[in-house]
Amino acid sequence: MTGYVLRRIGQSAVVLAGVSVIVFGLVHLVPGDPVRLALGTRFSQESYDALRERSGLDQPLVEQFFGWFGRALTGDLGVSFRSGETVTSQIAERLPATLTLAFASILVALLIAVPLGTVSALRPRSLVDRVATVISQFGISVPDFWMGIVLILVFAGTLGWLPSGGYVPLTEDPGAWFQRLLMPALVTGVVSGSVITRFVRSSVLEALGADHVRTAQAKGLGTRQVFTWHVLRNALLPLVTVTGVQLAYLLSGVVVVEIVFSWPGLGQLALQAVQARDYPVLQGAILLFAVVFLVINLVVDLLYSAIDPRIRR
Repeated sequence: MTGYVLRRIGQSAVVLAGVSVIVFGLVHLVPGDPVRLALGTRFSQESYDALRERSGLDQPLVEQFFGWFGRALTGDLGVSFRSGETVTSQIAERLPATLTLAFASILVALLIAVPLGTVSALRPRSLVDRVATVISQFGISVPDFWMGIVLILVFAGTLGWLPSGGYVPLTEDPGAWFQRLLMPALVTGVVSGSVITRFVRSSVLEALGADHVRTAQAKGLGTRQVFTWHVLRNALLPLVTVTGVQLAYLLSGVVVVEIVFSWPGLGQLALQAVQARDYPVLQGAILLFAVVFLVINLVVDLLYSAIDPRIRR
């Protein structure tokens, strides 16, 4: 297992290097002059040249890449053109909001998907199965921004039960933190939960039809024992896979939901960096998103071996 983990870390390092090259190249293909946008409408040629030199944009593109990549390996992602703050500090400032929304959303998604998908699979073609199919189809089809606006109109505008948006740290005010988290977590959780419900249903149905399950039932094992020891464990692998993908997606920032609820996450930071042509912030954010996907894929693979020992061999 140790050798496997080391090989995966080496493969991830190669992938990350390739992602860095692609990200750096694509970011610099975005039209617009970041120096002009950072300085505004009134600036002198001296201040323009000074900022361009200080940012390293006067160097050849290859030198810019190796300089940026070398500093990134040490944790230095550069300085924002727009604010003058370090990219690392800006990401660290937005990270708690993103982590809070991502893990709250995945919890809501699992609370919806696991019972709904399981009951739907245990009673195929029944009324429960059809209701579950309609609910999951609704969650997948309805745009998350529309769902967010409806929740704001109902619970913030009409009823006045919840604030319309914003973010308050948990350590500052737990009650306000929960109130502001509830609606965005519900919106993203319903969307992710609808996707996961489909996978839970199909994986449980596939496990129920396996030969070893029929053998266990023929031997007279109880329904609960058969489901717990023979169906659930085999159905967990697809669930872990799709949950990992959804969590990585949420950790990368749900831009539209963050904008609707004024949620200061990494997705909104990346969007603002695109609008301002803030190369260091955009490169740092996308590099972090790539690291998140690689780490979660590694964790999912390790969970595979814990759920099914045969994978270790």
